[in-house]
Amino acid sequence: MNIALIFAGGKGTRMGASLPKQFLKINGKEILFHTIDLFQKNSSIDKIYVSTIDSFIDHVKEEVEVGHYTKVVDVICGGDSAQDTIYKLLMRAKQDNAGDSIVLLHDGVRPFVASNVIEKNIESVKQYGNAITSFPAYETVMIAQDDNVVNDVTIREHTYLGQAPQSFYLDDIIAAHDQIRKRPEGYKDMVDAATIVRTIGGKTHLVRGNRGNIKITTPEDVYTFRAFLQYREDKETFGLEL
Repeated sequence: MNIALIFAGGKGTRMGASLPKQFLKINGKEILFHTIDLFQKNSSIDKIYVSTIDSFIDHVKEEVEVGHYTKVVDVICGGDSAQDTIYKLLMRAKQDNAGDSIVLLHDGVRPFVASNVIEKNIESVKQYGNAITSFPAYETVMIAQDDNVVNDVTIREHTYLGQAPQSFYLDDIIAAHDQIRKRPEGYKDMVDAATIVRTIGGKTHLVRGNRGNIKITTPEDVYTFRAFLQYREDKETFGLEL
């Protein structure tokens, strides 16, 4: 069983919009449903679970029904933090599915992951036990503790940008979360599942993502996503390779 767990509980304050960013409409469709589409249409995905803001649960359920998203099993309320939300999704999936199911953890505002990247995640879990989608950094990444002083400069050839999905066997990632949740500091500094697994001593394996697999966070990202949608339309219509 291959299961997409899509978390969309953020308020999107950096977007500066009147709605949480996952519910902004781009080309007539909310960003969250652009994302759900990717997993609904992928033949390797069997089920989808979604978490979102409590006040939007009924809305998401209605859109799921209207849009005939047949793979969506449930829509639940998110937690107090991103990792709490993911843990709630994992535990919800555990109610219905075997521990050796593969779960793909994905941002609800990352609506342009390529289908073959989803496939590569599943294959990497089967081969290595996990998959961390990433993309090589084309620009130099600098480390600074304030805005004025460069503390370190990374070697570009060794630098990657983290993307999603991040994928695991269901029981493995739940066990990793359980270890972190027992710590006095809990999820402090746990920015993603890869950090959680590495913190408990596990190895994580990179999967090459696609450059268009951006996380929509700012108004500029909305314009970029519109451009990618136009690219996809032109490619399908004219066979363009841009």
